Parts: sequence; C-alpha cells; structure tokens
Amino acid sequence: MLMSPRNKATAKSKVKTSDVLVPDKLYFRIGEVSRLCHLPAYVLRFWETEFPQLKPVKSSTGQRMYRRKDVENVLHIKQLLYEEGFTIAGARQHLRAEVKADKSQAPLPFPAPAAANIKHIRQGLNEILTLLSARR
Repeated sequence: MLMSPRNKATAKSKVKTSDVLVPDKLYFRIGEVSRLCHLPAYVLRFWETEFPQLKPVKSSTGQRMYRRKDVENVLHIKQLLYEEGFTIAGARQHLRAEVKADKSQAPLPFPAPAAANIKHIRQGLNEILTLLSARR
C-alpha cells in the first residue's frame, strides 16, 4: 500500500522524540537534522525564525551547521509542539520559563572550610616559605 506524501509526513512526525538517538558529532547539516528529527527542512528553517534558541552557524558555503545542542533543542521543540500540544507562542514561552528556572536554581551547598583548617594550611605554607628562604 502506497502512502500519500501527507500521510508519510504524519507518520514521520509520530516518531517520539525520546526514541531519537543523536550521534556524537560536533556539527550536523540541515538534511541530517531533518532525517534525525523526522521533520522537513523548511520546518527547521521556520523554527529558526520563531525560537531564539535555534541558532545554527553557517559554513563558508552558506550551509546551516547545527550543533548537538541545537539538535536537542529541535527535539525538545518538536516534543512541545507535536506531543504536548503547545502552540508556537506557548512553546516559546515555556522554553523561556525553563531558562529562567535553570538560572534561579539554588547554588550547590559546598561545605564552607572551617577557620581552623585555613589557619592550619596558612601555618604550613608559612613554614614552607621559611624553609625555602633559609636556603638562599
């Protein structure tokens, strides 16, 4: 049974983003990203205008070169739009909120060095300095 182009696109878009494995490469051409993400290249070019997170660099020949982070962003946007039902404006707002949440995350609770430890280290360094100065 032959599928119409529209049905093929619909079948491709039904591939879950969690099923996509992104190869370990530095750069991907738009055709590679299109195949990996099961999206037409024109959709990727359109999303570049709608989502500031997508900023592929251009090679000297004008070819779009997506980094791994760009591909991950494409997959995340696809998930928001196709699987979770967000509108483009809603997905854009959701991504902005995610960035704000990441920035407002509490710092890691590293233990503060005890004053006695610092005093001990300083004393040891002074002893080493004294030994080195006596040798001259």
